[in-house]
Amino acid sequence: MLLTLTTTHRPATDLGYLLVKHPEKVHSFDVPTGTAYVMYPEATEERCTAALLLDVDPRRLRAQRDAFELSQYVNDRPYAASSLLASALAKVFRSALRGASKDRPELAATPIPLEVHVPVLRGTTDLVTRLFTPLGWTVTATPIPLEPEVVAGLPRSSPAGRPSGDSRYVDLRLSGELRLADALNHLYVLLPVLDDGKHYWVAPDEIEKLLRSGEGWLAGHPEKVLIARRYLAHRKSLATTALQLLDAGEEPATEEDAELPVPRRAPLAEQRRDAVLAALAEVAATRVLDLGCGGGALLTALMKQRSISEIVGADVSSRALEQAARRLRLDRLPERQRGRIKLIQTALTYRDDRLRGFDAAVLMEVIEHVDLTRLPALETAVFGHARPGAVIVTTPNAEYNVHYEGLTGMRHSDHRFEWTRAEFAGWAGRVAAEHGYTVTIRGVGDEHEVTGAPTQLALFTSTEVSA
Repeated sequence: MLLTLTTTHRPATDLGYLLVKHPEKVHSFDVPTGTAYVMYPEATEERCTAALLLDVDPRRLRAQRDAFELSQYVNDRPYAASSLLASALAKVFRSALRGASKDRPELAATPIPLEVHVPVLRGTTDLVTRLFTPLGWTVTATPIPLEPEVVAGLPRSSPAGRPSGDSRYVDLRLSGELRLADALNHLYVLLPVLDDGKHYWVAPDEIEKLLRSGEGWLAGHPEKVLIARRYLAHRKSLATTALQLLDAGEEPATEEDAELPVPRRAPLAEQRRDAVLAALAEVAATRVLDLGCGGGALLTALMKQRSISEIVGADVSSRALEQAARRLRLDRLPERQRGRIKLIQTALTYRDDRLRGFDAAVLMEVIEHVDLTRLPALETAVFGHARPGAVIVTTPNAEYNVHYEGLTGMRHSDHRFEWTRAEFAGWAGRVAAEHGYTVTIRGVGDEHEVTGAPTQLALFTSTEVSA
């Protein structure tokens, strides 16, 4: 799927500074559903166009929580703009979405002439116009016709010929003079709204994403109810909460209140990483293992901690390690930084001497992906053989699942189990006693008085280290 962004601001090549992507290069980014590319079909002082191309990998797509309308084999997901493209846009143009530009800060805050083209987008011309026109865009939405009959002379209704007329897709062109950040945030919110079928599970933290991206324009939008409902996957409780927060923001109690900044509510994934980093600081770890590192989300945060001198990311999946390497940009790191980190392929249920002698090991959202029958092998390999000075384990709290409207079963299709707080505490206490550790357990995320926090964290400390 494709999205192009064009400006005629002089010099137009300043678009490269705003997007933090050099016009003379092709940039590639690994995303959960495939690979995103940024390139510039044209780049002159008079006119510059940046193209975002998302190449969807059907195998990864099937691994996402996506309810295909036809079947898992025949669908429009790889081609029509949707939440997949919005997610890629958020990752690739992260700083531009925030309105941040180290090289052109004044330009980032200035409206510039912009043209947006999305060749294939699910929606009607009426709905597209209702969504984008109030935001200052001039909208041209051209219905994409169905292919004509392939058998000459057959009537339009003949089953032997193909149906004719307009499809449910449009070719969308937008033009206007806006800040680049505003334009990108409009697209980030409204592309999945038009598609009306997010490819991932919509949790309460999506409210914060909607409010952050809709800041300054969503509260006054005439279609804000429709936008909130569709963006939040028609989950009534989430949409109601979002609309209440929007309305509260429209009419502050006093002028003083209006001037106060709204505190940012961090997503659960971010809170979890912060909790792990805090636990590592608590035990003063300088040599750290990230076991089951996946695509490298925690590794990126660890690299930013100057107190950590050695980092090893371990995973059984070679593909995950490749993703982590790309995410960390290992091939571009200075030699000194590159020397701090190593990626190794290993199975956590087998003993590996390369994992011995570290200050701390992290198993962040890992154990629930291991079959219960294989969990004792992981315990022996990590706590018995590798035996780091501290082990940090996070896992979902099954009791909290009642707060996820529409969720039946576990939070992820690959989870083998999800424990209550009592079950997790029982497991952690047994492992600590068997392997010579002490353990403390704490919640991560907004805590409910009955069900607790969404994530539970156990900090194991070796009794030898403590002594």
